[in-house]
Amino acid sequence: MTAFPRALTARRRMPSPVLVLAALAVAAVSLLPPVYLVVRISDAPARAIEVIARSSTLELTWRTLLFASAATALAMAIALPMAWLTERSDLPGRRVLRILGAMPLAIPSYVGAMVAVSALGPRGLLQQALEPLGVDRLPSIYGFWGATFVLALFTYPYLLLTLRPALLSLDPRLEELSRGFGYGRWTTFGRVILPQLRPALFSGGLLVALYALSDFGAVSLLRFDTLTRVIYTSYRSSFDRTSAASFALVLAVIALAIVTLEVWSRGRRRYDAIRGAGRQAPVVPLGRWRWPALAFVAVVIAFALVMPAGVLAYWLVRGMQAGEVVRAAWSAAGNSVLASALAAVAAAVAALPVAILAVRHRDFPLSRPIEVLSYTGYALPGIVVALALVFAGINFGPLYQSLTMLVLAYVLLFLPQAMGATRVALLQARPSMEEAARGLGRRPWQVLATITVPLASRGMLAGAALVFLTTMKELPATVILHPTGFETLAMRVFDASREAFFARAAFPALLLIVLSSLPLALMQLPPGTRLPLSWLARLLPGQGTPPRAAERAEEATDAV
Repeated sequence: MTAFPRALTARRRMPSPVLVLAALAVAAVSLLPPVYLVVRISDAPARAIEVIARSSTLELTWRTLLFASAATALAMAIALPMAWLTERSDLPGRRVLRILGAMPLAIPSYVGAMVAVSALGPRGLLQQALEPLGVDRLPSIYGFWGATFVLALFTYPYLLLTLRPALLSLDPRLEELSRGFGYGRWTTFGRVILPQLRPALFSGGLLVALYALSDFGAVSLLRFDTLTRVIYTSYRSSFDRTSAASFALVLAVIALAIVTLEVWSRGRRRYDAIRGAGRQAPVVPLGRWRWPALAFVAVVIAFALVMPAGVLAYWLVRGMQAGEVVRAAWSAAGNSVLASALAAVAAAVAALPVAILAVRHRDFPLSRPIEVLSYTGYALPGIVVALALVFAGINFGPLYQSLTMLVLAYVLLFLPQAMGATRVALLQARPSMEEAARGLGRRPWQVLATITVPLASRGMLAGAALVFLTTMKELPATVILHPTGFETLAMRVFDASREAFFARAAFPALLLIVLSSLPLALMQLPPGTRLPLSWLARLLPGQGTPPRAAERAEEATDAV
């Protein structure tokens, strides 16, 4: 009986060659943008060193780090209480609020910034409404605090969507044990629930931080200089590509350092819960805090969702009254959905081997380097990733301006979104179930399809939805790499906004928000709902349904 667990442990420590090769392939493709930057800088190394060593570059780097840290902290302060309130409390209307709370992720940052300036600016719609009361001018929304507020307001759903599967995966018996020992609810939350949410907080926070590093739309409209804004300015207004590449390389190094720090901070702690109970955690009554909690959620949704939708509707109605013809956007909508769906599926598949290697084989020497490299594209501006793919396409293959290259750019840019959610789901699944299945004679691909994928399905679905949402609103890479005649909603919104035709931009912007909200509704399925990824196991002859396979594996684990 003792040899069986040892065999399982040895087999678990050594990943299969197919898994390692798949993860290495993902890491190799993720290296394309930094390799492009190195090649570009090698043309004038002295010039690159001069640019990087400037005091202005150091100051710009510090401003960028401070901005990313502040936006991440504010997003956490919004997402953590909102996730707990909508999943674990008796908050009134929490099912509707659960959906509405995630929908701001569908709003592009440049649209959110445009709406914030239009509504909350010194001479915006709010000031005009308050003018009869003697309010001549509102405080400026431009600069550091305005950019931080706007970016956190439209990126907190990254944390929200990552925290929700983690909250649903927690075993209520752990909380009951804590309460049984006499600890109160706040102590139980701090000592039992919050430590179990640490992977989700770090994964979602990492996505927000990297998004803040690479965002251009919000910081540009709100007039706050970051590395990304300087990179775009250098590429568009100067023929000095070396300076832009130097700034981008600094940004890539910062991103890799942040990811490495996050990976290192995990340590060797395990977060898989004891999952034998098969029941949901009880709803916590809020008591006298019920209405203040509802007010907090309502205020967040009002600023992040109602205000943008209202401002866009205002411009749409105003434009129609002025005789503005609303152009049909269904072709662009179809192109956006097609490209986003392909990118979501490709990113979910590419993220799986990297996440398995990082979670189930963390002692393997290549696990952490592969995971860190896979985050490279997310922190870089879309224009850098696009130019790297143009460079690769021209020199190594006829893929330039093809749908395949466009989807590849989306995967490079947003792979960490799929990987973070999948990794959290795997962290909270019992590895002993997979080990027992191998001990019962299942082959690695059978264990993957019947045990690993069903256990990680909720996280994979969340990651795919995040990729779909972000791809729908991606602009720079789309503008450079889109096939001829392939127009998306983001391109149409940007073209109209750039020419200050806000009424013309309103309809495709609203349509983009509506289409992007569909996968968010799918993610709000009850915990017991069978997820679409379980169909993979049904394709395997003689394997049975995934729940039955997982049940037999768990029985074998308990027997051992």
